[in-house]
Amino acid sequence: MAEAGEEEAYSYKGMSADNIKGLVLALSSSFFIGASFIVKKKGLKKAGASGIRAGVGGYSYLYEPLWWVGMITMIVGEIANFAAYAFAPAILVTPLGALSIIISAVLAHIILREKLHIFGILGCVLCVVGSTTIVLHAPQEREIQSVLEVWDLATEPAFLFYAALVITAVFVLIIHFIPQYGQTHIMVYIGVCSLVGSLSVMSVKALGIALKLTLSGMNQLIYPQSWAFTIVVITCVITQMNYLNKFGKGKGLLKPRSFFFTSKVQRSAIAGNLIENIEALDTFNTAVVSPIYYVMFTSLTILASVIMFKDWDRQNPTQIVTEMCGFVTILSGTFLLHKTKDLSDGLSTSMSMRLSKQIEEDGFGQEGVPLRRQESGRLT
Repeated sequence: MAEAGEEEAYSYKGMSADNIKGLVLALSSSFFIGASFIVKKKGLKKAGASGIRAGVGGYSYLYEPLWWVGMITMIVGEIANFAAYAFAPAILVTPLGALSIIISAVLAHIILREKLHIFGILGCVLCVVGSTTIVLHAPQEREIQSVLEVWDLATEPAFLFYAALVITAVFVLIIHFIPQYGQTHIMVYIGVCSLVGSLSVMSVKALGIALKLTLSGMNQLIYPQSWAFTIVVITCVITQMNYLNKFGKGKGLLKPRSFFFTSKVQRSAIAGNLIENIEALDTFNTAVVSPIYYVMFTSLTILASVIMFKDWDRQNPTQIVTEMCGFVTILSGTFLLHKTKDLSDGLSTSMSMRLSKQIEEDGFGQEGVPLRRQESGRLT
């Protein structure tokens, strides 16, 4: 009994080789995706200088090589994200998507010359601390030898009940709420994308495991279950592409801002989902939508993974609580990053308006020349 207790305690220490591979792939994905939005923004600016901006319906960016470099960079990041799910549990990979926001923040500050407020720096630190907490306490990846094992997990009553609830909720949102509230309430679209995203991540993970085993010599493509998971992935991705791209099209949903952090809304955190709303990227900053979407998508994905892969069955309560604390820390950092940028934009706009008003009242130009005196001189 004592030896069994020691072995169980030891199983919670350190990271497995698969978890390390998944961690490296997830971090690489965040770097490539975070950098891709900055590169594409540079491409959009360059294309807009010589043609019609994407924000007003132009397509000149398609002829800009820099924009395509950013697009290829994002594809590489999504492929790395896809592979990460094959090696590590979703509870480890999905929250790390927030690190792409830090990459965007730092690069926007350096390359795009967009100011990073002191509270924005604090937000970055919180994201790093939360991510580190989750990494150190993440569960070990379940050892799976066949896609049939994944299928058995997906067809257990608990996950079938969850999937049925998700599908029912999505249909209710699409049929009843979107026609009435889709143009005025962004939560409708976020709900659809988050619910569908939780199922898509589970299917992506199943497909990734099948491809990993196939490349290792155990062909899983001969099983119809592999193709069933593929169909689910395609269906979920198409659904998310449709409704994610409507985030920036509702009336009054988003405020016009300069680009800063749009990655979590413009792309789903699942691998292979290459989603980008060019008009929103060129015109809007999703300062409030991004944290809401992040928490809903990540929370539902973690819930789906816990139900299907039983991640928490291999952990003690202390580890579970610590992981949740890490997730809340990342959420706090993400929200602080977005709200800080929104606050900075608001303050700069307010200051410029006050300054212009004061100039008009005092009658002084930008270089201290009394405008009213000049005008009176001209009249005389």
